[in-house]
Amino acid sequence: MAAGSKATGNEDTSTLRWLVETALLVGLAFILAQGVKAFLFQPFVIPSGSMLPTIQLGNRVIAEKISYRFSDDPEYKDIVVFKNPQGEPPILIKRVIATEGQTVDLREGRVYVDDKPLDEPYTYGKPSLPLNPMITYPFVVPAGYVWVMGDNRTNSGDSRELGPIAVSAVQGRAVWTYWPPKAFGSLE
Repeated sequence: MAAGSKATGNEDTSTLRWLVETALLVGLAFILAQGVKAFLFQPFVIPSGSMLPTIQLGNRVIAEKISYRFSDDPEYKDIVVFKNPQGEPPILIKRVIATEGQTVDLREGRVYVDDKPLDEPYTYGKPSLPLNPMITYPFVVPAGYVWVMGDNRTNSGDSRELGPIAVSAVQGRAVWTYWPPKAFGSLE
């Protein structure tokens, strides 16, 4: 009988050890995932059709956080995710059109930066019209800010409505669509 109870004791110990190891591994995996999300890469669900046709409503994208965290600021044509200054939805995604010190102008449905018309094939010819009468053009982007616009210019609440976006509000640069599978690929 002693041998039987000894085997039961070993089984109890190994089961407890397995449970503790599993809990530690799950905890470690959670901490690592949160670290990756906070500092390296983060998935986002696209909340609106403002980036059509480049990104569809409901697509899932990966934003990298490394380049903006350690050295670079957003640059022209980067697709960025940022905190919505109006609150809802909490995160928006748009394309950087101008950076600090540059002058943005909207003329006859076209965007001009520093007096040069932009070549914007991603808008498919949709006009870029002013949205907020409180924002006057030409507009000089202040230091520490970027001017962002959605590719779907006739259906995008962007800097034409919100004003410039603080670089500190930018969460990352969207680099890859991973869902749905037919949209899988890099973003440009």
